[in-house]
Amino acid sequence: MATATTAAGRAPRADKVAVVDEVRQRFTDAEAVLFTEYRGLDVAEMADLRGRLINADCRYKIYKNTLVRRALSADAPAGTLDLLLGPTALAFCGKDPSAAAQALRTFAAEHDALVIKGGVLAGTLLSDAQVRELADLPSRDELMAQMLGTFTAPLTSLASMMNNLIGEVSGLLQALADKTPDSPAPAEATAAQADQADASAAAADSTPEADDAEADDPNSDPPDDPTNDPTNDPTNTENNQ
Repeated sequence: MATATTAAGRAPRADKVAVVDEVRQRFTDAEAVLFTEYRGLDVAEMADLRGRLINADCRYKIYKNTLVRRALSADAPAGTLDLLLGPTALAFCGKDPSAAAQALRTFAAEHDALVIKGGVLAGTLLSDAQVRELADLPSRDELMAQMLGTFTAPLTSLASMMNNLIGEVSGLLQALADKTPDSPAPAEATAAQADQADASAAAADSTPEADDAEADDPNSDPPDDPTNDPTNDPTNTENNQ
């Protein structure tokens, strides 16, 4: 396998090859890449800018322009290499390029030394003005909130309709209950049944069944018969004397 060589015929250094591969990979992974000129920013200001971009899911990197050109020579949109003039730093944006563009625009308004030069978004070259317009678009979080609001609106209407329907059904049931004749409460009905049972039992006790049973018993003593009394026998002389 042939090894790439420089204009002087020497093989490129391994560290430069690694940087070129890194830049190429970062361009592939990023949703957008924004180009800036940082001439005049001190170390503290650069640290501040990097921190703001990290909060926007963006990495701010500085490479030699020659190595970036080598990484982009085959795949970059026309005009991209023209942005690599002067001290250039690249902002590799994650899923929310708008948030990164907002951070850069805000920092540039506070520090004249930062210059927004342009960028690449979805294979399209952006001018500095278009990068600033990108900052005016809703952020990913704002878009998600709008989508959720769109999704939940029908659900809210459905819940309201169900509540109204339940209220109407309850009203119909109440109206039907109001038209039904009054009936004794369960406790009152039970007490009435108990009183009726007691009355029936009392009536049963007053029947002559017990007297009839005693009369039919052969073992019971017969009633007194005045003809069997010996004192009434006229032939009984002992008693007559």
